[in-house]
This record gives sequence, structure tokens and C-alpha cells, in this order.
Amino acid sequence: MRIFKRLLKVLLGLILLIAVATMIILNQAKFGQAPKGERLERIKKSPNYQNGEFKNLSETSVMTSDKSSFGTMMDFMFSKKVNVTPKSKILAIKTNVKEIDQAEDVLVWFGHSSYFIRKDGVTFLVDPVFSNYASPFSFVNKAFKGTDIYDSSDLPEIDYLIISHDHWDHLDYPTILELKSKVGQVICGLGVGQHFEYWGYEQSMIMELDWHDKEVLQEAVEITATPARHFSGRGLKRNKTLWTSYALKINEYNLYIGGDGGYDTFFTEIGEKYGPFDLAILEQGQYSENWNQIHLLPRQVFESAEQLRASRIFPVHNSKFALSSHPWDEPLDEIIENNVKNIPVMTPVIGEIVRLNDSTQTFSQWWQK
Repeated sequence: MRIFKRLLKVLLGLILLIAVATMIILNQAKFGQAPKGERLERIKKSPNYQNGEFKNLSETSVMTSDKSSFGTMMDFMFSKKVNVTPKSKILAIKTNVKEIDQAEDVLVWFGHSSYFIRKDGVTFLVDPVFSNYASPFSFVNKAFKGTDIYDSSDLPEIDYLIISHDHWDHLDYPTILELKSKVGQVICGLGVGQHFEYWGYEQSMIMELDWHDKEVLQEAVEITATPARHFSGRGLKRNKTLWTSYALKINEYNLYIGGDGGYDTFFTEIGEKYGPFDLAILEQGQYSENWNQIHLLPRQVFESAEQLRASRIFPVHNSKFALSSHPWDEPLDEIIENNVKNIPVMTPVIGEIVRLNDSTQTFSQWWQK
């Protein structure tokens, strides 16, 4: 009986210790802050917010495997994986982004879903992650070798910082802190602004949008938040902030920023309402049949692009982090091999200058070298 009581005390002590440690970790600034006050009151009025959380337009399960969520995650973490990380350094170019001619309309990709755009003299930065990891902890989800050659100091002044959602591989706390003095305005989904305000950004710098909200940023530059099929959250609670894609129009140039998300019928609606698009930036990577409703599968990329009425595709969400069990280079192989619709595909090297107005620019299959 005494032994049982001692074991019970030890067990309760361990549970208490774990609970306290978890609370301390989750209270760190990098986890951000849940929406509150006037921001939360605005969120409650959104038609996309129900029963205390944001909802997708279609019924959506994060995990679609026959196994439990726990079982699926255990398989992902401990099953044997082949070639999920490259054996050698990823090919990358260290372009001096600050020195690119300001008259040029360009895009520079930094790997995964981070990229810089200058169009008609206006600068945009999308989902920048310059830490060499995509998680709360520096030893988890490390960047592939050779991909972390850029940091915030390499960038010029940014007119608009665009964030698709608050997952760690799209909203990087150290990067956001470093960028604060360079950013003119932050554009994000409802609730995400709470993180920025908590991290020291002035409320006046933050523009939060619901799906189909349109804002004129300056003369001939407008952005509309459009639906995405995904989820959000940086800690234990999900879907307190909105995930979104964007239609960005700069004079006559029309750009679709896909963010993260699975296939849904809204691509047709977006194409009809906001298209056609000169370029659609779509995720192609970190997919799995085990979570096939929250990430585009390879076969769905071209279908989505066609429904968006996109003239060109730039596949992102690959080549920097291993967040699924597919080979690291499979997403790019798949999109080249399955382009039955013959939509031009951009596959730049990290750091390569993409000329937005040059439809004749060609790209190598660098990942096969």
C-alpha cells in the first residue's frame, strides 16, 4: 500500500511538472496571442466564424486517414521515410535583392512559401521564414542544407507584408521581429493581427481581412482576401485566426497568392470573380493522402490553376522543409510530369530572379541535377 501511494505521488508530481512546463512553454511570446477585445468582437461577426472558431466553406477534416489522428501522427513520425531530405545542399543563388533595378518587375523565391515581389515599384513580401527551422523549437523541422542563405537584412524596404495564416512555416516569430522597421503595412486574415500587435507592431500598421474583403492599398493596387481550405493555430488551440488566399491586382497585373490549403470548388468562384490571373502561386508539397483535404495533391494543382484561369503557375511549399513523408523532390517532378494542360510552370532556383513580365523566361529542372 505504501509503495502504491509513493508511486501515485510520483505520478501526480510528474503530471503537475508536465502541466507547468507546458504552460510555461505556451506562454512564450513566440506562440503569439489569441484575439481579444474589439478584434474578437469583429471576428464574432464574421460569417466564417461559428461556435468559437473559424470554419472552412466545406466540411473539412485535418486528418483523413482511417487511423486516429494520434495513430497517423505516430506513423508520420516513426515510419521509415525515403529521400525526404536532400543528400546534398539545395542549389541556391544569393541574389543581392536590394540592388535589383527598381524599375524591374520581379519575384525572388526564398524556398518553401516565402517570396519577394516588386511590381510597378511596389514591394511585397509573402510568408517570410528566415529561421532555419519551421516550428516552435530550433531542433524540429530544420531547413534543408543550403536553403537558409537569406535573412531579413538582405531585403529592401517592404511596402506590404502579406501573411496567409499563422502556422510556423508561414509566420516566423524571429523574422517578424527583425522585419518590423522595414515594413510599411501588414496584411493578414482576421485575428492574425493579434500576434503582430503582441509582438510590437502598431495597430495602425495592421490590416486584417475576412474572405472577400477588398482593400485599395494605393492607386491602382488592390488586394482581396479569398477563401482557402486549411486551418490555423500556433499552440494547442486551433482555428482562432483566419487562413486565407489573396487576389492581388497591381495596375493590370493580376496575381493569385494561394497560401496553404486543399482543393475545393471555390477555385472556380475565385477565377470567375477575380480572374483571370497572370500568375497563380499554388502550394505543391507537404501533401499526403492522410491529410488530403488541407493540402493540394499533385493531381489537383493544374485543375485548380485552370479553374482560377491562370496563365502561369509557380509551385511553392517545397524544397526547404520536410513536413510530410514524400521524397523532397517529388512535388517538382510531379508537376513537370503531369502538366497535361500545358500551363507554363515556373521552377526557379532559390534566389533566382523571376521576371514577371517575361513569359519567355525558361527555368531549369535544377532539383534533378
